[in-house]
Parts: sequence; C-alpha cells; structure tokens
Amino acid sequence: MDTNAVIDYLDNKLPGTAATFIENIAIEISVIVRIELLAWQNATPAQLQILNSFINDAIVFNLEESIILKTIDIRKNYKLKLADAIIAATTLIYGYTLLSRNISDFDKVPGMKVVDPHTL
Repeated sequence: MDTNAVIDYLDNKLPGTAATFIENIAIEISVIVRIELLAWQNATPAQLQILNSFINDAIVFNLEESIILKTIDIRKNYKLKLADAIIAATTLIYGYTLLSRNISDFDKVPGMKVVDPHTL
C-alpha cells in the first residue's frame, strides 16, 4: 500500500468494497510508507496511536540490497522521486500490486501493477 491509500483507508474515505478488500488482505508496506505516516507533524496522540497500530499489524519491508539496487535503477531511468522509487522497487522485487491513488506516479515504470483503491 502507498501512503495515500493507507491515509484514505484510515480516514474512511474509500468505497466500502475497497475497505472490505483491505480488511481481508495482509497489509504490506515499504519502510518509506512507515516513515511518511509517522512523520505527520500535526498528528494528535490518538492519530499516532492509530497509525502505530496499523503499522504494527502490517508487514514492513525494509531496505534490503535488492530493493536498493532496483531503486537506483528506477531513479536513473524513470526519474521518480526517491520515496516513490523505493515504493516502486519494493513492489517490483516482491511481485506485488501497489494500492495507490497516484497511478501516474508509477505508470512509467515497466512491470508496475498499480490499482487505485477508489476504483475497487
């Protein structure tokens, strides 16, 4: 899941079918998503508790060598922002489909499968 998909899910901004879908899958996020979520400067203690609970229930993929090398390749060839390149590399290395409402951020990377959760 991309950061925006997590935020939309936790804010109950997704259609019911998407929320149900997310509730029935193993949540997997890049360490970048974890960082972006927890770096929210105006988060209240209650919001941080919700974010931490969500992250604790998720599988978090750290920066291992294969992801680092793929990130370098993506940055050099497709000019994605570093955070998006790491998320894309993690998705590709593990062969997953990314849930993100920002499909255009990733559509130039060959092999990326991205689904907008608002369309589920």
